[in-house]
Amino acid sequence: MAAKIISGTEVAKQIREELKKEVEELKEKHSVVPGLVTILVGENPASISYVTGKQKTAKELGFHSIQDNQPDDISEEKLLGLIDQYNKDPKIHGILVQLPLPKSINETKVLYAIDPAKDVDGFHPVNLGKLMIGEAEYLPCTPAGVQQLLIRSGTETKGAEVVVVGRSNIVGKPVANILLQKQDGANATVTICHTGTKDMASHTKRADILIVAAGKPKAITADMVKDGVVVIDVGVNRIGKTESGKAKLCGDVDFDAVKEKAGAITPVPGGVGPMTITMLMMNTVKSAKVHAGLN
Repeated sequence: MAAKIISGTEVAKQIREELKKEVEELKEKHSVVPGLVTILVGENPASISYVTGKQKTAKELGFHSIQDNQPDDISEEKLLGLIDQYNKDPKIHGILVQLPLPKSINETKVLYAIDPAKDVDGFHPVNLGKLMIGEAEYLPCTPAGVQQLLIRSGTETKGAEVVVVGRSNIVGKPVANILLQKQDGANATVTICHTGTKDMASHTKRADILIVAAGKPKAITADMVKDGVVVIDVGVNRIGKTESGKAKLCGDVDFDAVKEKAGAITPVPGGVGPMTITMLMMNTVKSAKVHAGLN
């Protein structure tokens, strides 16, 4: 029996509808409008696409949204000054600097300059530290999206054997920390596998929930999973082009083979991807409420 498909597209749509109602209520009852600024340095086509998607969603939800485009020769000092302005702007509750930045600018220095209370990406070390001790206000967006997919698909995480393949600072480490917290939608036993792991299949076969962010196309095959496993595939790999010339995508899991054994699985595309921007919006609404003393 083929697996149930966990559609990130559908879950993201559901959450955005909830957020839209919440934003309307904030405006009507408290005169609070969530504010998000996305700062883009240069003209990287992929970065332009990403920030365009974020701004489009923010506007659809009724945010006060600013797209701040800067030339690729902006000085680090000027960029830091710009961030400081938005840190002090009461109409802005979320600040996102789109990466990558020009080599002349220290990315770490720029990201650390963002006020942790407006770090809706959730990657400031203060917020990552709060995540570690179970007191995070803003969870990193992709890992938070993974958790929401599990919760909203009815997947039991309490006591579950969760195996995370990949140890990146963006997905692997934070999602592992999220799921081991003693909280609803977590409280799992978590194992992290990576390039130094011996006999990875011995770990992945134990998993009740398998989260894969390895950065390698179809790295997880059917013989590496047990029957009934819930698979969340975070990977997005370009493996050629379709007949129409569009990029052909696949995940880090051999979807066609693994779905015949899994109990539930996310597709690529249409799985984790749509959740990332949605969780950015959720964090921005939360920040607006925090700044207004409503949370």
